[in-house]
Amino acid sequence: MELRTAASPKDVKYYDTKRLREEFLIEKVFHEDEIYLVYSHIDRIITGAATPVSKKLKLEAGDELRAEYFLQRREMGVINIGGAGKITIDGKVYEVAPRNGMYIGMGAKDIEFESDDAKNPAKFYINSAPAHTTYPTVLIKREGTAGEGEVVIKEENKKHLGTVEDANKRTINKYILPGQVESCQLEMGMTQLEPGSVWNTMPCHTHDRRMEVYLYFDLPEDAFVMHYMGEPQETRHIVMRNEQAVISPSWSIHSGAGSRNYTFIWGMVGENQDFDDMDDVRNQDLM
Repeated sequence: MELRTAASPKDVKYYDTKRLREEFLIEKVFHEDEIYLVYSHIDRIITGAATPVSKKLKLEAGDELRAEYFLQRREMGVINIGGAGKITIDGKVYEVAPRNGMYIGMGAKDIEFESDDAKNPAKFYINSAPAHTTYPTVLIKREGTAGEGEVVIKEENKKHLGTVEDANKRTINKYILPGQVESCQLEMGMTQLEPGSVWNTMPCHTHDRRMEVYLYFDLPEDAFVMHYMGEPQETRHIVMRNEQAVISPSWSIHSGAGSRNYTFIWGMVGENQDFDDMDDVRNQDLM
């Protein structure tokens, strides 16, 4: 598990490109037959992935958590962006199809990840946050019907936003949030931009109550996203490639423009779970 410390906006405005990338970019999230995790001091979020190919992968706490098991004092969200796979939690097997996800509540001890087909492996993207109580573990489906211990994303949590004129036509799928899948503080979702649209989260915003992590994907090798960060009057950018993640402190904007359309997963942790609690920034005030 890699450790990242918090960063002050007073210092970040003096960072060069190399230092910005070292502090905030997770350059390689998916490592074949490994569970790779980054522990950030920013709201104690853990971001990473389990990428089983030829074997099952078991989630361990590691020395960094000083815990008997990973979710002893934590909760976790998972979204699969690869092929079909399985997550086994304390002996119960969950079939996790592509673009489906899971919320795993505090107290789950034995967690294993595996792929159905090594030629098309699952890619389980993970966000984890400290927790204070246990909420039910849930399999989250984008479509279909829900069985016991499952939910299908509600229609009101599939938001169609933006316009062709503003190049930001997109669909926001909210996976983990109050009223659908309960959690202590973690929220997660997936936003998909339509062809011809390249902007996300513009006009931009900050939210001092929560930090956020973005995972960008569905990008061909020669494509990229310019991820904009920093204080609204001290903006910076990080060039993002396919399947890379970026950590966004609560004081920073978090917005992007791609060389083509793309998809991204957002995960938030912090003071509250009010999705619309944002401090909007006018386009004319950006610098």
